Amino acid sequence: MLITPARILWLFAFLVSAVSCASFTNPLKAKNGSDPHIVYTGGYYYLVTTTWTNIQVTRATTLGGLKTATPTTIWTDSTASRSGNFWAPELHWINDRWYLYYSAGTTACCDNQRSHVLQGTTDILGSWSYLGRLSAEWGIDSTILRMSDANYFVWSRFSPNGLQSLYIAKMTSPSVIGTPYLLSEPTLSWETVGGAVNEGPAAMYHGGKTYIAYSASYCWTESYQLGLLTWNGGDPLLQSSWAKTGPVFSSSNGNLGTGHNGFFVSPDGTEIWNVYHATTVSGGSCDGNRYTMAQKVNWNSDGTPNFGSAPSLSTVLQGPSGEP
Repeated sequence: MLITPARILWLFAFLVSAVSCASFTNPLKAKNGSDPHIVYTGGYYYLVTTTWTNIQVTRATTLGGLKTATPTTIWTDSTASRSGNFWAPELHWINDRWYLYYSAGTTACCDNQRSHVLQGTTDILGSWSYLGRLSAEWGIDSTILRMSDANYFVWSRFSPNGLQSLYIAKMTSPSVIGTPYLLSEPTLSWETVGGAVNEGPAAMYHGGKTYIAYSASYCWTESYQLGLLTWNGGDPLLQSSWAKTGPVFSSSNGNLGTGHNGFFVSPDGTEIWNVYHATTVSGGSCDGNRYTMAQKVNWNSDGTPNFGSAPSLSTVLQGPSGEP
C-alpha cells in the first residue's frame, strides 16, 4: 500500500481518537451503587450514591477510575429528624458554588423522609453546611430543572390520590421553593408494577429540547424502569406542558430494575451520558445490592434520545469523549 501524506494524517487522527478516552466495564460501584449521580468538573468525575448512613463522594479522572477510587465522606448529621436514611444525593452548581440535594429522615425507615440541601464552596471535597429543608411533606429524590426564566425543583411526593408522583415548584433561592404543582402521576401499566410509583427525576437538555427522565414502578420488581417527559414549550409548572413516553429504558442482559438515573456530559462537552443503577437480584432490589452503571445516550434521526439497553457487565465500553 502506498504511504502518502494524506494516509499518514488519517492514521494520526485515528490514533489520537483511539486514545482520547479510556475503556471501562460496568459496574462503576458494585455495592451501595443505588441512585447514582455524576458531575464532571475541573478534570474529575464526582460520583454520589445512596449510602443510607452518610453522604460520600468518589472522585477520579476517568470514568473507569471510579471503580477503584476511595470515597470521601463529606456529610453526616446528628439532628434526629435528618440523621438517617440518606438517599439520592445530587450535586448542582448554582450561583458560583456547589449545592447538594438529598433525602433524609430519622434512623427508622421511611415515613419521615424529607428533601434537604447542603451548601458548599467551589470545591466538592471541601466544607459543607446544612442550608435547609425544601418541603414539610414527605418527599424524596429531588433534582434541579434549569429553564431560561428560573430554576425549578422537581421531586417525588404523594398526590391527593395517594400515588407517589412527581411534583415541580419554581425556586426563589437554592433552599426555598414556591407552590408545588403535580407534574406526573403513575397511571400507565408500566408505571404501576408492584406499586404506583414515579420517582428519581433527572433533567436532560439536547438540541434545543428539555427532557425529564424518571423512574416508574416499584423498585422491588424487575419492572423498575425509566420513563421520559418532553417539554413542549408551555409553562413548566403545568402538566399539559409535558408529553410522557415510556418505558424508554428497561431491564436487559441480566441487569434488573434499571432505573433512578442521572445525566452527565463528557469531558469535551460533545456527549451526554446516562448513569443509573441495576441489580442481579431476581425480583428487583431497593437496597444496597444495586450497582452503578453508565453508558452514552445516542440520538434518533428525529432528534429524540435513544437510551439503548443495559449491556452485560462483561462488555467493554469506550469511555466518554475527551478523557485524558
